[in-house]
Formats: sequence, structure tokens, C-alpha cells
Amino acid sequence: MSSSSASSVWKRDHFIKNPFLRWFLIIMGAAYLIYALNDMDLNFARMKTGWPRAVDFFQRMFPPDYTRWTMIYKGVFESLQMAIIATTISIILAIPLALGASANISNKFIYVIARAFIVVARSFPPILVAIILVKAFGFGPFPGILTLAFTALGFMGKLLAEAIENIDKGQVEAVRATGANWFKVQLYGVAPQVLPRYVGLSIYLLDINLRASTIIGIVGAGGIGGALFNAFHRYEYDTALAILIAIIAIVLLMEFISSKVRNRLQ
Repeated sequence: MSSSSASSVWKRDHFIKNPFLRWFLIIMGAAYLIYALNDMDLNFARMKTGWPRAVDFFQRMFPPDYTRWTMIYKGVFESLQMAIIATTISIILAIPLALGASANISNKFIYVIARAFIVVARSFPPILVAIILVKAFGFGPFPGILTLAFTALGFMGKLLAEAIENIDKGQVEAVRATGANWFKVQLYGVAPQVLPRYVGLSIYLLDINLRASTIIGIVGAGGIGGALFNAFHRYEYDTALAILIAIIAIVLLMEFISSKVRNRLQ
């Protein structure tokens, strides 16, 4: 009885069924990891050498200096403005982009073009796009907004297109059977199914853009990142800590607001 019950216990099948191939890949992966660690010169001796400098660095950050609170406030407010404007642009443009990048509702030519744009937009990190746009348009929040909108459009377009491709085809066919044109099919057959996903992604995208705006400011694309970079450059570590605390506070606030909105949507 015990042997038969033990033999009937379900076991999850391995992703790689061949045991020799499976262990070969595991050993090769472990060997490459060891090689990579050695090639990158990651060792405890360097950590031991840099530890006193790290301790001195953190000691000089305390207590945080808020004497330049006006600069911090303006920088944080500018980052928030950049994130809101860029998010608004990207979530509007993501709708036609996602419709074109969905294989189940788009023709082949438009699908290839839309997917190619998404790949290009997601291939470049925001800091690289910001450097290019700052060179083209100069310093300030304008290239920062363009950077955030461009990179966020690729992210939003991809995830929204995947949500459209996973919709229930029956509802779409039911709307089409009534004689509705293409626009009404999307409005009444597709939009209701992806709207919760669209709203959730929009909130999440605002949080991403807010954090990214602090990074691209380092290269002159506006926001609080420029003030943070200057504070480190002038060795004003206590001011830098005050800026970091302000950034953490605004991100926590946005996380609290987004969680409340997501709970209301569920």
C-alpha cells in the first residue's frame, strides 16, 4: 500500500529532460561564473581596502544639511513635473502603438513597424538617450521629458500589446458580428478587457519615470539629479544625503498613492 501510494506521487518534470545535458549545463554555468568573478577582479582584498573610505564617506553624510531646502524643493518638484508630463505623453501614444504591435488585430506591415519601434525604444537605457538629447536640445527639463517619454513608450507599448494579444476573442467576435466598424470593435471589444491592465501600467510607469528623472538629471536633463551630482562633485555629502532623503520620500509617497489606486481598481 505504501509503495503504490509513493509511486503515484506527482513529480514535476525537469525543464531539460536529458540528465547528462542538464548536469553539463549546470557545471558549465558554474564554471563560467567562477571565471567571470576571477576575470572581473572581484576579491575581498579590494573590499578591505575600500572599506575605510566607505566608512569615512558615510560619516561625512551625517547629519543631512537642509540649509539649501529651496534648491531641493525646486529640484524634486521639477522631477515630479517631468515624470507626470512624460508619463502622460507615453500612455497616450502607447494606445495606437500597442494596437499596431498586437498580432491578433493588426496587419503584418504595421505590426512589424510597431514592434521595431518598441525594440528600438527598449534597447537604449535612459541615461544614453538623455546624453544624445541634451547634446541636441541643450540642458534643462525638455530633453529630460523627451527621454522619459521615449523610453517609457517602449515599455508601455510592449506590455499593453501583450495584454491585447491575450484578450478573449469571443467578446471581440461578438462585437464584430453586430456590424461594428474597426474603431468600435476596439472600443467595445478590446478596451474593456485591457482597461484595468492599462490603468495599472500607467500608475507603475509614473513611478518608474519619477525614479528615472533623478538619474538623467546627472547629465543635465533637468530634475533633482543635477543637484545631487553637483553636491557629490563639491564633496557636500551632507547636502547629498538631504537630497537622497527627499527622493526616497517622494518615491514612497508615490508608492503609497499607487497602491491605494490599484486596490480601488481590483
